[in-house]
Amino acid sequence: MIPHGPWQIVKSTEVYRDPWMSLRKDDVIRPDGQRGTHSVVFVRPGVCVLALDGGGNVHLTEEFHYGVGRVTLEAVSGGCEDNEPAFLCAQRELREELGINAGNWLELGPLDPFTTNVVSPTELFLARELEYGPQAPDGTERIRRVDIPLETALAMIHDGRITHAPTCVLLLRTYLALARPR
Repeated sequence: MIPHGPWQIVKSTEVYRDPWMSLRKDDVIRPDGQRGTHSVVFVRPGVCVLALDGGGNVHLTEEFHYGVGRVTLEAVSGGCEDNEPAFLCAQRELREELGINAGNWLELGPLDPFTTNVVSPTELFLARELEYGPQAPDGTERIRRVDIPLETALAMIHDGRITHAPTCVLLLRTYLALARPR
């Protein structure tokens, strides 16, 4: 048995794997001593990037997302390639999805979007001093850039128009980082 916090893992079985995720089923002894199972999804590590221009506008993506089955408004997000550092992934994703290069980057820390049964480590970045060029989205992406004031984006979290958890946290961390005296 392998200790896992107050749980004991008796046996782990990989149920599924593709290039983006894997699913593991654990036979466990629960904290209450009873036998059970617990399944965990492992998603490729990723990034979420907020581009903020000199006028206080954020540049978000608007696109259909298959999983939720609707169009969402989000900061740039994507998965890291094998062994790709998060910072390089952030630069690549911003360039691909919105055609933006940034001269100033601020790492705003890690985020665990889910904690019960999904492992999806996400690093958050703020990009400033923006230069604009052509987009180069993946074949699965149909992205429209939406430029709005940071304050409007914050209000859109409150009223439910922005629901992507990493984007919500990134917008809030950006607001707090900019509000702190330097």
